[in-house]
Order: sequence, then structure tokens, then C-alpha cells
Amino acid sequence: MTGTEAAVLLVLMAEATAVKNSELKNLGPSLDKPSRDKLTKMGLIDVDTAVRPMTLELTDAGWRFCSDLMGGAPPARPTGAGKALFTVLAGLRRWLDTSQTRPAEIFSPRSGPTSDAVVDTQSAAEPAGVETTGVEPAGVEPAGVEARIREAYARLAPEPGRPIRLTRLRTELSDIPRDELDDALVRLRRAPDVSLIPEENQKTLSDADHDAAVVVGNQRNHLLEIEL
Repeated sequence: MTGTEAAVLLVLMAEATAVKNSELKNLGPSLDKPSRDKLTKMGLIDVDTAVRPMTLELTDAGWRFCSDLMGGAPPARPTGAGKALFTVLAGLRRWLDTSQTRPAEIFSPRSGPTSDAVVDTQSAAEPAGVETTGVEPAGVEPAGVEARIREAYARLAPEPGRPIRLTRLRTELSDIPRDELDDALVRLRRAPDVSLIPEENQKTLSDADHDAAVVVGNQRNHLLEIEL
């Protein structure tokens, strides 16, 4: 693994989405065809040549590889900036280990909405001097959905901290539109007591489990844990 190849993988991890090949040079080093083919053959990236320009995205194996890179030794003959990068990554790795957090839980596409953006949108929509009634406007994620997720988990989990499948959660909260429930789960998983987790044994997953997964970054999560 060359320093350039490792750097491109880290860029794709940070972007957490498909990146146009032509944009790589604006985010880090560009990737030549031999290295692109090498990373594809290693199963670390998916290359979509059906679009122009082609796009590159980390696979699940790529996410695991980047996770291992964090805290590991830098590639051979690193520059001063490269050494500094891996020093920072080692510090981040210590935090991930302490908080039991996965890289896919902290990196998200830069174009994705944030909870702050939702709050700002709601505030901007309210005329000055008008007292709100507490009724959420249509199409805006109610804060109460997160509370309902916690309540549903408390009913479904045999004990705090035990994982439940998202299929069961979706059935329990079937009145909540899918996109609103997904958005609430993605926001909620930033809380220190909440985890969205992929099922390690993929053979145990049904079609419904696959369909119920919540995607964070490039990782499909099938389970919810909350330390009540």
C-alpha cells in the first residue's frame, strides 16, 4: 500500500459517499489507473464507470481497512505532513476505542442535513413575534420521534444495552414515515448511549432485515442498542 493509495482511502472515508474521480485532486492526491485497479482488486473501493466522470466509494472492507489504518504505522517513507496525519489519526483512534464508536458513525457526507440545519429551518419559518403552538410543520422531523424510538426500544429490548433488530423497531413505529424515522435514528446515534450496529453474521439477515437497514456513511446498520 503506497502513501498515495492510503491517503485516497482516508479521503473516501472522510467524504463517506461516492466521490468523482476528477474531484479527488481537490480533496487529496489523485489516483492513477494502476492504483485504482489495485484497490478495486483488493475489494477496498467500488468504481462506477457507468457515470461520467467515474466515481469511487469505499466498500465495507475499505471502511475496515481505514479503521485499521487509524492508529497504525504510516506507509513507508512518509512526508512530514503524512506523519502528522497519522499522529492525528492515532489520537482519533484512541477516542474511538474509548467511546466504542466506529468510523462510519462519525464521518458523513458533507451535503447531508444536520440537526442544527433542521432547527434553523424551523426557526426561519416562524414569523417574528408569533408564538408557536408546539405543532411541528409538515415535512419537518419532530423532536418527539427520537423520544418514541427510546420508548419503543425500552419495550422491545429484554434489557438495556441489548441489541434489537431495526425490523422490529420499524414494525413498532410503523406510523412514522421511513425517511423521518431514518433521520431520527441517524441523529440519535450521536448520543453517547446509542449505537447503530451492523449485523456481523450477514447470513442471519432476512430480506426484511436488509431492507430495514439504516445506512451511515457506507455502512449498513441492522441493530439498535441503547443504554437506558
